[in-house]
Amino acid sequence: MLLDLDGVSVARVERLADGRRRVHLVTADETARACPACGVFATRVKGSAETRPRDLPYGESGLEFRWHKRRWWCREAGCPRRSFTEQIPQIPAGAMLTARLRDTAGRRIRDAGSTVIQAARDLHLSWPAVMEAFRTQARDVTEAPLPQVTVLGIDETRRGRPRWEQDADTGKWRLTRDRWHTGFVDALGHGGLLGQVEGRPVADVLAWLATTDLDWRRGIGYVAIDMSATYRAVIRIGLPHATVVVDHFHMVQLANKMLSIVRRRTTA
Repeated sequence: MLLDLDGVSVARVERLADGRRRVHLVTADETARACPACGVFATRVKGSAETRPRDLPYGESGLEFRWHKRRWWCREAGCPRRSFTEQIPQIPAGAMLTARLRDTAGRRIRDAGSTVIQAARDLHLSWPAVMEAFRTQARDVTEAPLPQVTVLGIDETRRGRPRWEQDADTGKWRLTRDRWHTGFVDALGHGGLLGQVEGRPVADVLAWLATTDLDWRRGIGYVAIDMSATYRAVIRIGLPHATVVVDHFHMVQLANKMLSIVRRRTTA
């Protein structure tokens, strides 16, 4: 209850010379003595072990964990695992970080807009550990099914510079990194960014649409684009049933541009 960390309990706390607190933990979950290979509950203790898992920061000086756990003999004769140490869902075997610390690090980047280096500094973790936590959290979003969209928005975004490489055999140059990316958004609902592909040719945009479910594409009634002939061609091929809508920003921009041209011509 003190730490709200299921599976362990606090045995004692000591104050270190530098002001930090060292918390000694013991296992409080009976399932921790179940063999991870066969699931049989062990009854004979082989020895003891001590680990130092890291958890979310507590207070100004933080806490240092020492988990005193037991090593058990597996009593199942046919089990290839002869012995094992206790583990709980929050702290699996071999883990140096609690599961909730990893989840928090990943969500800071995915949901709170933090950078990897800032999250690492705030939680006192390494850059690789935070980046791996973010990859895990990002899969929950990238691998989730797309929400149903009524109005699909397609637009281009410029990212960096293009990169070209010369073919050693033919001597011709080919584009290996396009600075233009095409984004797909839920223009009416709350789905946000649905996907993004490198490039803006018809083939690149159609390739992303081909990865979506047919029923999902059939649910799209309108597609909002700028006045791009390329995107119009994509819609005619990939979403022939949808109505093309030119977004008002580009319409107003074009009208203002034409008004400026006429004004300059008539007043010259």
